[in-house]
Amino acid sequence: MAEPRDEDFLDDIEALEAAADEALDAEPTAEEIIASLEAERDEFKDRFMRALADAENARKRAAKDRQEAQAYGGTRIARDLIPVYDNLNRALNAAKDTEDKASEALMEGVELTLKELLTVFDRHGVKRVTPQVGDKFDPQMHEAMFEAPVPGTKAGDIIQVSAEGFVLHDRLLRPAQVGVSSMVG
Repeated sequence: MAEPRDEDFLDDIEALEAAADEALDAEPTAEEIIASLEAERDEFKDRFMRALADAENARKRAAKDRQEAQAYGGTRIARDLIPVYDNLNRALNAAKDTEDKASEALMEGVELTLKELLTVFDRHGVKRVTPQVGDKFDPQMHEAMFEAPVPGTKAGDIIQVSAEGFVLHDRLLRPAQVGVSSMVG
């Protein structure tokens, strides 16, 4: 085995010193560390602000959804009750056409039932759309069931009301069914 030479030893020392110099050069300075930490802080702050905004938007969406559910949650049942209203009105009109004593009691019962139904509708934001003959046809609230030329009217005037319409707050449940004049000039 050969003895290590001084030159080999010096080469090893120089290599270690070079490696140490590289390590010292590779270590970040205090300014670099501060800049890195500030960049990381800014990134976390940005993420936090975005998460905060997302949470606020989710809260607002949930509040809006709750409000809509409360206002319009009864849409299906309200639509289902409209034919009940129509049938009570028909029964009331049929009872008014007869003059016997039994129909007076029936008429009173139907009137009270109809009044209670309208009270329930009102309590839940269901309003009647009741156009009158001579009103202008509104395609947003009325459904034209037929058109006919009626002397003394203008085109687009309501000439007959077949059925009342209904709205729930601002949503149309059923348009009023009307006949419309097609009279020109």
